[in-house]
Amino acid sequence: MTCSKTSDNQPDSVRRVLLKLSGEAFGGGSVGVDVAVVRRIAKEIHVAVQQGVQVAIVVGGGNFFRGAELSQAGIERSRGDYMGMLGTVMNCLALQDFLEQAGQATRVQTAITMGQVAEPYIPLKAIRHLEKNRVVIFGAGAGLPYFSTDTVSIQRALEIHCTEVLMGKNGVDGVYTADPRKDQHAQMFTQLSYNRALVDNLAVMDASALSMARDNEMPIRVFGLEEDGNVTRTLMGEKLGTLVCSEDSATR
Repeated sequence: MTCSKTSDNQPDSVRRVLLKLSGEAFGGGSVGVDVAVVRRIAKEIHVAVQQGVQVAIVVGGGNFFRGAELSQAGIERSRGDYMGMLGTVMNCLALQDFLEQAGQATRVQTAITMGQVAEPYIPLKAIRHLEKNRVVIFGAGAGLPYFSTDTVSIQRALEIHCTEVLMGKNGVDGVYTADPRKDQHAQMFTQLSYNRALVDNLAVMDASALSMARDNEMPIRVFGLEEDGNVTRTLMGEKLGTLVCSEDSATR
């Protein structure tokens, strides 16, 4: 088994990756959009695209709405999930604006039709945009309730033939044996197997997304968003954080 994924649909020299950004990243830990954070992320994405990396992005909406939390507050779960999907589109438009300001051509595609602000999700069209060095941002999740944006990240990456999924995290720089904020003896994994992540319930992504990645051998790299330059370095292929793949686990 290998931790690298190749595709017959693109030249070996082309690096095409999917970047997953949480809603918390957009909000800087609070409700709404943290303009400084999103502007910095956009600039770092643009630098990588200028170097020839093809970048697709899935964004969460947790800085506005979370369906599961709304459900606990009394809102019907599927309706809460749809509200969360609309929150992701607001984040898509914010990121698109800052990317365009940085000089980066960008397209937003959504799983829920909203023609005035975005294209519908069409995989072949998304691939064509990437081949033209446009960043493609996927919004509205899967367009269905009960599906997380983690699951959508893996599904989109597989359908548009990405070689890796990059998970940008706030507050941590990788996956640890325990919560490093609570356990001073926690060690960071440099490499982590899908099975161990699932069995030990480590905070990588939800179980359905992780199972899909395992079944299709899609590598996932978990890295910290907060340090300047990390987004560019990870998009370019630098081995930051934790690689989750088929091979055995190792800590540093």
